[in-house]
Amino acid sequence: MTPPSARPGADTPARVRLHADLVIVFITALWGASFVVVKDAVALADPFSFLALRFALGGAAATAIARRKVLSAEVLRRGAFLGLFLFAGFAFQTTGLVRTTESRSAFITGLSVILVPVVSIALFRRLPKPPSIAAVLIACAGLYVLTGGLKGGGGKSVLEGDLLTLGCAICFAFHIAFTEKFAPRAPALALVAVQLWVVSALACASLPFVEVRVTWTGGFVGALIFAGFFASAMAISLQTWAQARTTAVRAALLFSLEPVFAALMSVGLGREQLGARELVGGGLTVLAVLVADVGNALLARRVREPA
Repeated sequence: MTPPSARPGADTPARVRLHADLVIVFITALWGASFVVVKDAVALADPFSFLALRFALGGAAATAIARRKVLSAEVLRRGAFLGLFLFAGFAFQTTGLVRTTESRSAFITGLSVILVPVVSIALFRRLPKPPSIAAVLIACAGLYVLTGGLKGGGGKSVLEGDLLTLGCAICFAFHIAFTEKFAPRAPALALVAVQLWVVSALACASLPFVEVRVTWTGGFVGALIFAGFFASAMAISLQTWAQARTTAVRAALLFSLEPVFAALMSVGLGREQLGARELVGGGLTVLAVLVADVGNALLARRVREPA
C-alpha cells in the first residue's frame, strides 16, 4: 500500500483541501446540468459528431491558454493515456443517453463512485479508509433512491442504453484514479488540452462507422458552447487542479452529487417535480460526503493522539 506521504492531497493543508472540494462541487453542478443539455443535443446530431465538435472546441480553448506546454513529451504521453479513458467514457455515456433517460444515465454514471476504490485497490494496492467505504455505500444508496434505481420498464433499447452507460462508469472510474496519479506531475491545463484533442480525434475516427447526422440550430450551437467550453475545458481543468490537492475516493464522493444537480436542472426546466424520493436520495448523498469528511478527520485525530 502506498505510504500516505506519497498520496496526492495527503499533506495538503485543510483549507486548500476545502477549496479543492468546493471546486469539485462546482464542476459537478456543471456536469449535472450537462445531462439535460446533451440529451437535447443528441436529438439533433449523432453522438460522435457531437463529441468531435464539443471536444475540438474545448481543446482549442485549453490549448490557447496552455500554449507551448501542450507540446511537452511527458504531457503528450500522459494526456494521450488519460484521453483514451475519457473518450471511452464519453462515447459510452453519450451513445447510451440516446437510448435511456437522463435520470437512469445519471444513476449508472454515478456507479463510478463505488468503482474508484476498487480500481485504486487493483492498480495501486491502496485500501480506502473505513469511513470512505461507508460513505461510498451511503452515496450509492442515495443515488439509487434519488433516481428510482433501475426500476420500471423501457424495453430492450433502454436496457442497451443502461449497459452502455455502465461501460461509461467503468471508464470514468479509471480516469479519476489515473488523474490522481498523473495530475501533480504535469501542468493541469496542458494535460487537459491533450485529453480533449484525443477525444475529438478518436470521435472523428469513429465517424466512418456511424450514420453522420447534424442539424444546425441555435439550441445545438448553444449546447456545443456549454459542453465544449464550460463542461469540458473549464470543468476538466478544474478537476485536474482539484484532484492534485485531494484524493480519488474523496473526489468520487463529491462527484456523486452529480445526479442531485441533474434533478435540480430538470425541475428548473419543468421536466419533473421533486418529491420524497428526490429529497431522500439527495439527503443521503450529502450525508455520504459528511461521513467521509468527518469520519476521516476523526480517524486521523485518533491515529495522531497515541503519537
